[in-house]
Amino acid sequence: MKILPLRELLLALLSINIAAGADKPNIILIMPDDMGWGDIGAHGHPFIKTPHLDKLHAQSLRFTDFHVSPTCSPTRSALMTGRHEFKNGVTHTIFERERMTLKATTLPQLLQRAGYSTGIFGKWHLGDEEAYQPDKRGFDEIFIHGAGGIGQTYPGSCGDFPNNKYFDPAILHNKTIVKTKGYCTDVFFRQSLGWIDDMRKTDKPFFAYITPNAPHGPEVSPGSQYEKIYRDQKCPTKDIAYFSMISNIDENIGALMDKLKQWNIDDNTLLIFLSDNGGTHTDTHSGGYRAGKGTPYQGGTHAPSFWRWPRVIHNAVDCPALSAHIDILPTLSEIADVKLDESTAAQVEGKSLLPLLKNPLSTWPERTLVTHLGRWPKGQHEAWKYKNCAIRRGSYRLVNNTALYDVAADRGESKDIATEHPEIVARLRESYDKWWQETVPLLVNENAVGPAENPFKVMYRKQFGPQDK
Repeated sequence: MKILPLRELLLALLSINIAAGADKPNIILIMPDDMGWGDIGAHGHPFIKTPHLDKLHAQSLRFTDFHVSPTCSPTRSALMTGRHEFKNGVTHTIFERERMTLKATTLPQLLQRAGYSTGIFGKWHLGDEEAYQPDKRGFDEIFIHGAGGIGQTYPGSCGDFPNNKYFDPAILHNKTIVKTKGYCTDVFFRQSLGWIDDMRKTDKPFFAYITPNAPHGPEVSPGSQYEKIYRDQKCPTKDIAYFSMISNIDENIGALMDKLKQWNIDDNTLLIFLSDNGGTHTDTHSGGYRAGKGTPYQGGTHAPSFWRWPRVIHNAVDCPALSAHIDILPTLSEIADVKLDESTAAQVEGKSLLPLLKNPLSTWPERTLVTHLGRWPKGQHEAWKYKNCAIRRGSYRLVNNTALYDVAADRGESKDIATEHPEIVARLRESYDKWWQETVPLLVNENAVGPAENPFKVMYRKQFGPQDK
């Protein structure tokens, strides 16, 4: 009889555990806004204190080469649909170009088919008009702000409630605007915990999508008790509010983890932590990645990706496979045992990560990932084809159609090796041109005309009158 080495034995046992798990897990996906890969203590940040995220890191399977989009709406769209955001019509975060095409099938819709209750708590940012709202896209429970951030307003459809603030924000709870008390992150987590408490008492699994707007700007500190942590460390003054917002997020994640254990649902709850793009304070600590949010470099796309599922994942381990936000939908669909119909299967470009959850060292085929910032002036997409873009295959990234980097050897993308590998540049250019050609017909929002007034402001006026007294 063959005796397996200890590591192979552990991985084999882990694989058997997943195969044997009959009960569909509860799923909680937490995704803060603008919190970069380096903004975690376990990732070596010199100032930020995240004891609860560090604990989650120590209990999780961690995808160490996981990528998202360079900005927020694009990432949310790709996560919801399993394909590149441009193919959902999402090429910006405002001007109706953040609206996710109504023709796409979404992750929560698929989970509903598998018997899940679904809830969103925080930021949606895939369309503020009625047809685009999360209750039309597969969510049973809605608790969100409008636009891309609390208090944000732009011409057209994208705008939050009037004069909304990070403290005591007005929030859309299903079809009713409620005026809450407390700091925004605390409000979203408190509401999600109440809903999870209700759901755990039913016979249905649940999917909780917790998406706080923090630490997105404006950087509003949650309180002096957090600021003191960083003033005592004499960290840069410009970072204190941002770091404090992250400490508050971390504290709420710790409270959630404690509740899962207290409620005895920890064992079969898959808890996922991601970020939606690169960080905005990468000058303090980037983890060695170049640049940050809003750029095509790895600092704009490389994200933390922690997956904790105690019933199945018994050992913390790093998985180096190239993975991305577009893989979330196929992964969770397979875990929930929901079959994709023909049109949804054709929509999905991502790959299920379940084989890697079973065995982090299993064979993972080489793949191609495309990044593009978008955000071009209206009608200028062809002129911006090669601006702020990147295409990656294997360890090679071609940025802006000119600079080639081997990110396995040069994670900071500091040495352009294009002249040394013209054949790789040519192959990547050919792949990118093919991708662009098939994508352009799906840019359905490029000429969209928004309403005369933000829908959330109209909704607010209908509920509270011309003035909020």
